[in-house]
Amino acid sequence: MTTMTTTVMTTKFARRALGAAALCGLLSACAPTEVKAPPQAEAPTAEKPAERKVLVLVSSENKIPLEEGKEHATGYFLNELMVPTKALLDAGYTPVMANPRGTKPVMDPGSDSATYFNNDPKALEDIKRLRDSLSTYQAPRALGDVLREGLDGYAAVFVPGGHAPMGDLVKDPEVGRVLRHFHEKHKVTALICHGPIALLAAAQDPAALVEALASGDTAAQKKLSEGWPYAGYRLTAFSTPEEQTAEQSFLGGHVRFYPDQALRIAGANVDVAAPWQSHVVRDRELITGQQPNSDAAFSKELVEALRETATAAAAPAK
Repeated sequence: MTTMTTTVMTTKFARRALGAAALCGLLSACAPTEVKAPPQAEAPTAEKPAERKVLVLVSSENKIPLEEGKEHATGYFLNELMVPTKALLDAGYTPVMANPRGTKPVMDPGSDSATYFNNDPKALEDIKRLRDSLSTYQAPRALGDVLREGLDGYAAVFVPGGHAPMGDLVKDPEVGRVLRHFHEKHKVTALICHGPIALLAAAQDPAALVEALASGDTAAQKKLSEGWPYAGYRLTAFSTPEEQTAEQSFLGGHVRFYPDQALRIAGANVDVAAPWQSHVVRDRELITGQQPNSDAAFSKELVEALRETATAAAAPAK
């Protein structure tokens, strides 16, 4: 297992939470995310077989419930979806996007900002142009259809963040079936920021577990976490201090539970870095990134894991 942590001084998500205008003087400390001219996504061919496909599991939600009966408008985070997707395309993989309802995913409006690309407007426009060129983004598959066709042709599953997975992926039984398949087959499973909360869908009754977490019912939490396949795994996720910053600055309320604490209750060995540091943890097939600042390191680790898997598969049997 590997852990990578890079100190990033008050970048990306933290800039949104603290106010981008007040932090413009700090932006020069951040290395830019390079975005080249958008390539066109390719369908599988004889030269690029189905095993070069990666299932990109996105949320269908555009809001999440908060405490006190409030809601927060959200969606996927642009850099968390597209920086890894671009890395997959560059490495020769075909992303196949899917979500529970088979609907076009909604972007968190707060992520549509050059501040997540080191204040480079061209990088922002390039990544959006790439996103819009992907037919799989314009018309994602319904997750049920993907399951009926089978998952054996996919080399990995990738779950981006934004708060939206807290609204649907975390408790969707079909998401649980997907994750259990990749876990049992020891296939690469990569999740970033709030994406790792989707791992709870692999529990025996994820909807009941979510309610137990929200209500603080410790006895139910313990019972419903029994048999969770990721118990004992080292992983990271959006941390409590980071979420509390978000609550105080733009969420407009409090989340029903904190992702890192929920995953720890379920049995994970949660490893978080100081707020807003790039932090990636890899344990067996599982790769997790802490928050948007982790996008580049997370993407690198994802592609490297796929290359290692492909190399091992191509090696002659001993």
